Amino acid sequence: MTPEQEAERIEAGRLLFAGPVTFELGVADMRQLPGTELPEVAFAGRSNVGKSSLVNAITGRKGLARASTEPGRTRELNYFRVGDRLRLVDLPGYGFAKAGKGDIKRWTALTRDFLRGRPNLMRVFLLIDSRHGLKEHDKEVMDELDKAAVTYQLVFTKSDKVKPTELAALTGQTAALIAKRPAAFPEIIATSSETGAGIEALRAEIAALA
Repeated sequence: MTPEQEAERIEAGRLLFAGPVTFELGVADMRQLPGTELPEVAFAGRSNVGKSSLVNAITGRKGLARASTEPGRTRELNYFRVGDRLRLVDLPGYGFAKAGKGDIKRWTALTRDFLRGRPNLMRVFLLIDSRHGLKEHDKEVMDELDKAAVTYQLVFTKSDKVKPTELAALTGQTAALIAKRPAAFPEIIATSSETGAGIEALRAEIAALA
């Protein structure tokens, strides 16, 4: 890609999120899902990986998604509408939740049904904490996405918390691990909601899907 093409992608991402972005609805049952007329991208990740903070950083709206230090707070599929172009979906965190087994089972089933049943789902951005790398729960979700033939792309969060050399090593190791996975998008984006690192690149990727 030429520098001019990359600049065009970055500008498209900026323009996409410069327009209206609003919380649309929280979905606790598949029957509540909105129509499929708009493309969707979803954000998935372990509890407390920073999904809500990343949604706020991408959209440039500090309070749009509710961020919390309490793992497992997001208990629904939270829909955000980006004008008339796109919907963002913040999925419930996995791996930990302060809830009963029944609630956890219901959230897991809801998320799984969503991932398998949305024809307009363009990509899942799978968030990985840069300090910890891939964990077993992440690999299980990747297995599900591979089976469902849903394209997913890894996004490192909290990249400001690790040294650049450590981040580079983690990126290389992880890229090698996902190379043979059928539904994995090869490019990994490292981001920081605090410093803004990688946010432009992620916006550009989303705008290309819209």
